[in-house]
Amino acid sequence: MKKIGLLLLCCLQFSCNSQVSKKINGVSFVSSRDKVTQKNITPILTINANAASVMPFGFIRDINDPQLIFNSDRQWFGERKDGIKHYTDILHKNGIDVMLKPQIWIRDGKFTGTLEMDSEEHWLTLEKSYLNFILTYATLAQEVNVDVFCIGTELEKFVLQRPEFWSKLIVEVKKVYKGKLTYAANWDEYPKVPFWSKLDYVGVDAYFPLSKEKHPTVAQLKQGWQPHKKALKQMSSSVNKPILFTEYGYRSMDYTGEKPWLVDRNKTNVNLEAQSNATKAILEMFWTEDWFAGGYVWKWFIDHDNVGGEDDNRFTPQNKPAELVLKQYYGFK
Repeated sequence: MKKIGLLLLCCLQFSCNSQVSKKINGVSFVSSRDKVTQKNITPILTINANAASVMPFGFIRDINDPQLIFNSDRQWFGERKDGIKHYTDILHKNGIDVMLKPQIWIRDGKFTGTLEMDSEEHWLTLEKSYLNFILTYATLAQEVNVDVFCIGTELEKFVLQRPEFWSKLIVEVKKVYKGKLTYAANWDEYPKVPFWSKLDYVGVDAYFPLSKEKHPTVAQLKQGWQPHKKALKQMSSSVNKPILFTEYGYRSMDYTGEKPWLVDRNKTNVNLEAQSNATKAILEMFWTEDWFAGGYVWKWFIDHDNVGGEDDNRFTPQNKPAELVLKQYYGFK
């Protein structure tokens, strides 16, 4: 009997390990005005990606404004319910898993982590509006059978100041959506999030500062990862949940590892190798760890042939050496 018990335990452990061994090799599939065709999906398959995040948007006028506008006819096709259904359907037909990741955009690109109401009345209005926003897309997530649903992205002040709301939100989401849940915390926010135990993944937008070098090497970037990796592993262990990089990526410019979160329109020199090195470093540091679920590179546009390239210093790896790095490492499965 003891031998049988040990055998069952080993089989169980193997089963659990095999569940986390299939990494999420994902892309952040940017919403567009247009529908997508197979031509738009093929480049995702070419880099061996097996997952994509799809991102409907809600809009807020200012950091103190409680009114959230979403699923409006004035929005792009890919930001609305009908667009999400269309994107998800064609991705699924290609064997690509989908994370539905509703996000807020504040006018002028103000950081969502600063969203904060100036009165209890406004907080309650925001909560009602946000609950409607998330439940609309959680219901859709169940209808179209997405694999992961993200309940929010980089909303630090909202999360920390209204924790009871978020606990109730998770309960309500679970009533309509039966798949896996996460929240996309900013790289410096994730240790403070109080509800990881209620979700399936610790979601992190992984824009950690790694190096102040103008042209960082893979070794320098991996060294910069060491303290962050240790902290992430400890978090995973403490809440018994795998880490998921809900976003990760680097701009193809000088000093790409210093402030990877920069989304401005600066004209810093294009540095394709720095982006390639940073991409290689993060994949080598995390993708072999059993406590790490994978991630979604930021960001991937549908019109592959006409984006990125050798003169582009933005995030997309498309038509750059970093795209070949993704193809190589995502190909390891």
